[in-house]
Amino acid sequence: MSSHDDDDIQFDFFDEPETVEATQRRRLPRLDRGDRGGGGDGTPKPPRAPRGGGGGAGAPPGIVPLARLVGLIALAIAIVVGLVFWVGSCQGKSKHDAYAAYADKISTIAKADKALGDSFASTLSSSLKQSDLESKLAQYASQEQQEYTQAQEIRAPGPLRRTHLQLLDAIELRAKGLASLSDTLAQAGATSKNAADTATALANQSALLSASDVVWEQLYRLPALDTLKQENITGVVIPKSQFVSNPEVVSSRSYTVVLAHLSGASTGGTPSGKHGDSLVGVHVSPQGIDLSQSTAATIQVSADLTFRVTVENSGDFPELNVPVTLRIASGNTNIKRLEHITSIQPTEQATVDFTNFDLPPDAFANKATITVLVGKVPGETKLDNNSASYSVFFTLSS
Repeated sequence: MSSHDDDDIQFDFFDEPETVEATQRRRLPRLDRGDRGGGGDGTPKPPRAPRGGGGGAGAPPGIVPLARLVGLIALAIAIVVGLVFWVGSCQGKSKHDAYAAYADKISTIAKADKALGDSFASTLSSSLKQSDLESKLAQYASQEQQEYTQAQEIRAPGPLRRTHLQLLDAIELRAKGLASLSDTLAQAGATSKNAADTATALANQSALLSASDVVWEQLYRLPALDTLKQENITGVVIPKSQFVSNPEVVSSRSYTVVLAHLSGASTGGTPSGKHGDSLVGVHVSPQGIDLSQSTAATIQVSADLTFRVTVENSGDFPELNVPVTLRIASGNTNIKRLEHITSIQPTEQATVDFTNFDLPPDAFANKATITVLVGKVPGETKLDNNSASYSVFFTLSS
């Protein structure tokens, strides 16, 4: 064989078509994939076109599972975030409810103390025997001690627990002050020759009552409001509480009057000497006119209409709880108001205001009559200067 023949043999060997067996071995993987979707004869079907009608290639392998995984992760995050907000909302509501429930309990105590303070002032201005007044004061002290016990049982929210102790201090001061007043009165006696010293001692013990108002407001309520603000609590009100609404009621001068009345009540006699009060005049504001019995005045009615009545002690002794009545009569309109002057010393003048009038239309259609009467005090005999009547016309303020 020639070299040329050798070349031809080698060329024919490498260009020989693949055998059927080799072709089948290399196509077996395709046949296996085709068997799942092919025809009955085992022949694989041609590949499907991508969905959507496009002519391009389908999504690369792994993209769809990855997208699903990302979606599940996003959904899980959304659920977790929602749960966090829901739990936070529930916790915020529960926190607000705790503060609101606490404030409601404090409001109950504040209302009870307000009623007790009003009763205390009324008792001092009434004509009681010494033993009855001592008993009343001891009773008030016992009631205040019960309020203290109730306040101790209240569980304040965490940030308010230290401030709540100041509330207990305020109530304790009130209980001690009332008990001390009863003890001081019993030891000194209303008929004591040193009435001035007794009045001073009573005023000193009453300082505990005034101090309780300061502690409640400055050391309890205002710090409690600051705490609510820091905790972002809205709509919750910490109540005020003022046991002594009028400082004059617990002054040494006022207790002098109380002792004088107790002395008369204890002996069961009628007060001796000159007693009485007289009506000085009536001033109308904000119009700024004084009523006259000789001339009918025209009164401009507004929301802040006020009748200020001035009374003078025309006797030689201090008077307590002096009643003053103002009456308005016009057609079918009949309005009656009653106020009291807590205490008034000899030759002293005191005023009392009548406000918040809601006059009906009938009051504007007729001439009206305003009558003012200063009530009789024990031992008073001269009554001709206690009252006066004034003719007026009411008109709406421009």
